[in-house]
Amino acid sequence: MQKEESGEFIKWFADLDKSSGSIAGGKGANLAEIFNLKIRVPPGFVVTAQAYDYFLEFSGQLDRIKKLLSRINYEDTRQLDETTKEIRELIVNSSLPKRMEQEIVEAYESLSADEILQEASAYNLVRGGIEPTFVAVRSSATTEDLAEASFAGQQETFLNIKGNEGLLKAIKKCFASLFTSRATYYRNKQGFADSKSSLAIVVQRMVDSDKSGVMFSKNPAQNNDNTVIEAVYGLGEGIVSGRITPDTYIVSPELKIISKKISEKKIALTRDSSGSMQVSNLREEKSKSQVLSDHDIIKLAEMGLKLENHYGKPQDVEFAIERDELFIVQTRPITTLGKRSELGREIEGEVLLTGLAASPGIASGIVRIVRVLEDLQKIKEGDILVTQMTNPDGCFNAKICCHRYR
Repeated sequence: MQKEESGEFIKWFADLDKSSGSIAGGKGANLAEIFNLKIRVPPGFVVTAQAYDYFLEFSGQLDRIKKLLSRINYEDTRQLDETTKEIRELIVNSSLPKRMEQEIVEAYESLSADEILQEASAYNLVRGGIEPTFVAVRSSATTEDLAEASFAGQQETFLNIKGNEGLLKAIKKCFASLFTSRATYYRNKQGFADSKSSLAIVVQRMVDSDKSGVMFSKNPAQNNDNTVIEAVYGLGEGIVSGRITPDTYIVSPELKIISKKISEKKIALTRDSSGSMQVSNLREEKSKSQVLSDHDIIKLAEMGLKLENHYGKPQDVEFAIERDELFIVQTRPITTLGKRSELGREIEGEVLLTGLAASPGIASGIVRIVRVLEDLQKIKEGDILVTQMTNPDGCFNAKICCHRYR
């Protein structure tokens, strides 16, 4: 155990930009960049990657973690799971340095006060005190959101966190999530050394979404210049988890709506007053209605092209709408755009199934339908895996499978 040293562990979005990846990770740097572009972003701060490094050193667990990592056989899924679980437990059970705790709590109280001031009178503020605001606690790895590799979804995000104790606990869990099985496996396969990977954490005011979704400023499936927008009612976890089939809108580079596919969205994921996630059943009329207005579709597409032009690369954007206010909650480069010469030709034949390709391209092989994780044992080299949208754990196993049998 080492002696605490003074240091700055917190950075606000205003202090960062897209070149701050080594401090704020990919997600944090991108959010800071668009915040400073005056694009509507939920306010927040970053617990820096240097704070993560200091925490591991301060905890006295760094050498033990390195030894555990050195023993992993990355093709032994059971050993990988057991070892990374042990590493995560070491991190979660360690204490944060007191100075770091203090800086995090002070930043959180400042964020809560700013939120209250927007909605309450000075009289009520003095009378009732500062009520902690709900926040999203989001991992932001320094190897994340790169143009040549995507670590998206491999570290943890915790939503609807409220109160100092809950925030500090979520931050330690985020630190630990740098060593999920899928993140550790992917880093190894991409040639990223664990010793050179750090984790920052974004703490943002939680958007209580009426509508949310994702946008691609270039179509990753068809590999053309159209913008693709997917949207659901409620929180975006409905799309991420695969529980809700979203509406899909296609917009041309000239900002004309080309097509609208309205899905039947029987449920919405929402947040109750305690911050817990709940499932709300939608009336039939609403479930079959268009989530985004045509005005919002065009506004989003315009914003996507603005971000693409600013970064010089097609963007994968997450958005949320609360009380008709549009927020961008994340942007990162699209990593799945293939070469147009490979995808430009059409194949004739009867269409049996449509969906999203895990990796754009043209291939042939025996189709294997995976309904449950146990079905992955059926996959052989050269097979084509077809499954419903899965949660991140399912995706991890599918990635191992695709890596081995493609």
